[in-house]
Amino acid sequence: MMNSKLAQTVLHSNAGYAALVLRVPVGLILAAHGAQKLFGWFGGYGLEGTGQWLASIGLAPGYLMALLSGGAEFFGGLALVLGLLTRPAALVSAFTMLIAIFAVHIDNGLFMSNNGYEYALTLFAVTLSLAIQGGGRFALDKVLLERVAATGNGQRSHA
Repeated sequence: MMNSKLAQTVLHSNAGYAALVLRVPVGLILAAHGAQKLFGWFGGYGLEGTGQWLASIGLAPGYLMALLSGGAEFFGGLALVLGLLTRPAALVSAFTMLIAIFAVHIDNGLFMSNNGYEYALTLFAVTLSLAIQGGGRFALDKVLLERVAATGNGQRSHA
């Protein structure tokens, strides 16, 4: 089982309802973008097409980069929706958005109308704030932390 000090650092959050308000829509957006890259859903190109495009802009090997970015967005997004390991999921998502900003959007200026970085920057800011504050009151992290605490106090956890 997870070390209780590590669990406290990763899972504990004093955030309230605002974390939920940030987590759910941003998590859904990230998961949808990841599904485009991984599975070709929602008009996406799947791993093959996304990988070719990423390689064409210098992010090689493209297939691996598509797998990594798609996985970070899809699974990180789902984790954010649930509030499950919120800090690690948010940190990986924030890092992914930084790469998107500097590898894809930065030369196009700020605005989305020119394929600029404003949207990726917004997602970066939200995910970074979640990495700092944690999942909040309505997150599975809270349930996990309670289980870790109960197990650490000699109580048996019945999953």
